Amino acid sequence: MTVQPADGLSPAAAFPDPSHDQWQSLVEGVLRKSGKEVTGSAAEEALSTTLEDGLTTRPLYTASDESPDTGFPGFAPFTRGSRSEGNAAGGWDVRQRHALTDPARLNEALLGDLENGVTSLWLTVGGPAGVPVDGLARALDGVYLDLAPIALHAPDGLDAAATELLRLYEDRGVAKDEARGTLGADPLGHEARTGVEADLAPAVRWAQRCDAEYPGIRAIAVDALPYHEAGGSAGEELGLSLATGVAYLRALTAAGMSVEAACGQLEFRYAATADQFLTIAKLRAARRLWARVAEASGAPAAGAQRQHAVTSPVMMTRRDPWVNMLRTTLATLGAGVGGADSVTVLPFDHALGLPDAFARRIARNTSTILMEESHLARVIDPAGGSWYVERLTDELAAAAWAFFQETERAGGLPAALRSGTVAERLAATWAARSAKLARRKEPITGVSEFPMPGERPVEREPAPDAYAGAPGGLPRVRRDEAFEALRARSDAHLAATGSRPKVFVAALGPAAAHTARVSFAVNLFGAGGIEAVHDPVSVDADTAAGALTASGASVGVLCSSDALYAEQAEQVAGALKSAGAAQVFLAGRPGAYADVDAHVFAGCDAVAVLTSVLDRMGVA
Repeated sequence: MTVQPADGLSPAAAFPDPSHDQWQSLVEGVLRKSGKEVTGSAAEEALSTTLEDGLTTRPLYTASDESPDTGFPGFAPFTRGSRSEGNAAGGWDVRQRHALTDPARLNEALLGDLENGVTSLWLTVGGPAGVPVDGLARALDGVYLDLAPIALHAPDGLDAAATELLRLYEDRGVAKDEARGTLGADPLGHEARTGVEADLAPAVRWAQRCDAEYPGIRAIAVDALPYHEAGGSAGEELGLSLATGVAYLRALTAAGMSVEAACGQLEFRYAATADQFLTIAKLRAARRLWARVAEASGAPAAGAQRQHAVTSPVMMTRRDPWVNMLRTTLATLGAGVGGADSVTVLPFDHALGLPDAFARRIARNTSTILMEESHLARVIDPAGGSWYVERLTDELAAAAWAFFQETERAGGLPAALRSGTVAERLAATWAARSAKLARRKEPITGVSEFPMPGERPVEREPAPDAYAGAPGGLPRVRRDEAFEALRARSDAHLAATGSRPKVFVAALGPAAAHTARVSFAVNLFGAGGIEAVHDPVSVDADTAAGALTASGASVGVLCSSDALYAEQAEQVAGALKSAGAAQVFLAGRPGAYADVDAHVFAGCDAVAVLTSVLDRMGVA
């Protein structure tokens, strides 16, 4: 918020106010230099970015970009925060996730985390992927249960896990009104994961008990992660979370609970991604939308949504996993600025298996640094008033509400899940995004861009999977999956032959002419685990054949300027073919050159190209 000085002095008084037309004219000039002749609004559209859910972000937002009144923090519609003080009093709750099954190992990890900044614990209990119910007491030995809230995830036995946790509270002298946490009941989320039809009765029963006896414990988690992990967009994630929350409200009120009491039993869980602005807008929109549901249900004061943000598993990569530290930092920043009450930072090696102590330390310290050193929590709703964020929040809320209504027209979430409507919608969204990933329109650093094929993979102890062997349910996707499949083929070839598949980079002319396209080609083929051999630095029609033979490659790629292509491409391509090249690529936009089989260029389908190259090389 800009505050005018008391003496009326304005620092910009000496400068004339620029108009939007003047700015647009400057944009036209910049685009003209890049070869684009566009004027007026088309110039601005050329710099816009298309997002999922039919949203578009523009390069400039002004005061004319109106959005609905966001109110005040802690008051309906809660866009600016569920509590008037936001996270300013003590920061957000740092909730560490644990999936160890051995009680003794789990206890050691829990105590270590609590001693070093973690403020609540998220535990998988029961089943093959969780600590045994009868081992929960050992796992929580030494944990002050009146100080550290416990969040349960018990997909294979809610009753047993919840009963044991409440017994521990009683045995350790924790008063019922001092117990904090969530039992994590989410039968609809479990159905989305497994395809097993949900029974809401146990969740309702525990909600009634918590409402009556444990005011600090929420029984039900409205988990939107199954939809995010199935490839859903931010709007779809929000819309389906609303549909889930409404389904639980119906079940709870049908059992005799008031709307206010029912709302108080829900905690909403969302994914936080490295797109920090979208994450901020998503959490703000989620609160606004749930406030509308509560208002329509006759309890506007109960619309303050409790939010748990989890850094996105979809964005985590298996190759060059160190980059995940940067992704989770951005995601945590978005979650904190967006007003999440609790934040779970998944360790950078989450996609590889059970995290080690170093990875858990980095994960918990991510929140600590953002709160203690960056002072991120000291400002309530720091994004409030940003024309861009406010407009994005409004547009995302509209898209999510439309999908929520579509789901309701389909009979509500349970019916939409069982009819396949949800799966079809999410699959279509993921297919569109997969096409962008394949063309590297959405780059993945360390995987599709700037890969390191020679880096030794990081290995971890396999993590237990609570949903392995599930009969159905939504798929779980990752952004890196197509490129990971290519890299796995390269790894297998390395193990079998002692070397990686190779491509020979035939650079023409001086470095100034070929460097940019050589870098492009090395990155492109490296994304498929194909080693690019660029030796010698430059070749011509007389030296290309020998260089190809010396490289050991069976595929070549020409790299140079368009002018040198016109002079030398056909002769060098012919020389490569005569030396046994099975395929010759040219780095650049398509053109007619004899003996050039295909072109690679920015925006080409990298996955298709790399798959075809490995196939031609005979890499299984």
